[in-house]
Amino acid sequence: MLNPEVLTIGFARRFVGYKRPNLLLDDPDRLIRMLNHPQRPVQFIIAGKAHPQDSPGKALLHDWIEFIRCPEVRPHIIFIPDYDMALATRLVQGVDVWINTRGVLGSLWYQRMKVLVNGGLNLSERDGWWAEAFRPEIGWAIGEEQEHSDSPDWDTKEADELYSVLEREVIPNYYERDSSGISQVWVKRMRASMAELTPRFSTNRMIRDYIEQIYLPALQRYQNRIVDKGHNAMLMSQWRESIQKEWARLHFGKLRIEEQPGFYRFKIPVYLNDLDPEAISVQLYADPISGEEPEIYECLKGKKLAGAINSYNYSVRIPARRPADRYTPRIIPYLKEFQFL
Repeated sequence: MLNPEVLTIGFARRFVGYKRPNLLLDDPDRLIRMLNHPQRPVQFIIAGKAHPQDSPGKALLHDWIEFIRCPEVRPHIIFIPDYDMALATRLVQGVDVWINTRGVLGSLWYQRMKVLVNGGLNLSERDGWWAEAFRPEIGWAIGEEQEHSDSPDWDTKEADELYSVLEREVIPNYYERDSSGISQVWVKRMRASMAELTPRFSTNRMIRDYIEQIYLPALQRYQNRIVDKGHNAMLMSQWRESIQKEWARLHFGKLRIEEQPGFYRFKIPVYLNDLDPEAISVQLYADPISGEEPEIYECLKGKKLAGAINSYNYSVRIPARRPADRYTPRIIPYLKEFQFL
């Protein structure tokens, strides 16, 4: 059934709702027009399975099977059952583009990385690794790199974006051929993808990152906690118990703001009740703007408040970068001596 001269798109996954495997079926008529374009047809290889106890997942799978049975669809889409690693190995060798429809919440990325070394290109949500890897010169992206609720309206919006990227970029690029029948634009993107991404995204890097960023730091924290028969772990446990016991009784007094040339000084009364001042950090926080990091300033503990037990004035002087009412005092649990734990 498959034609080696036709753009071949791979799409394989576990069929479960949050992965949105049926995003491509949001507008079936539009998809059918793409499949049957007289000059620029498209063919899909689809694979996947649902958990035996996942009735909604099996229903999603059933929707695809019913769609493929349509006479105008059947010549252009193949569904392969019993999806496993052996089948994935074959798929990534044979497709031109690998599609991923899951957003930031999480998705299986191994096949999308493996397609790189086989010359395949990615069209993906800006999730995990693709949020780091994507550039227009090496593939295509949809979405806004943020989570949204399970809204049908949002799915329809992103389905339209997916169709548009296919119609306006992916398919025209593939069929834009020179006198030798070669798509120079496509080959250039393939080479850029392989040269730039395969050294950066591999099993070697995955294992190295896990070891260096997770396993070794976790081992170091464990060793720090058990020293002196677990003395540090005991202190940390006591700190957590005090936080849980006293947290609900923490409260601020009246915030005062002094405006100075180019600066603000915030003065914040904090009533700690029975909580040790060393167990918390009083901060001034402002939301990020223009893609920057949020502004966070640590407030310094000052004099005790008259007539109150275990209560202090905290203060901080900051540059007047934005209106003072954009800054909010907050308290977070913080044990300075044991952050390494």
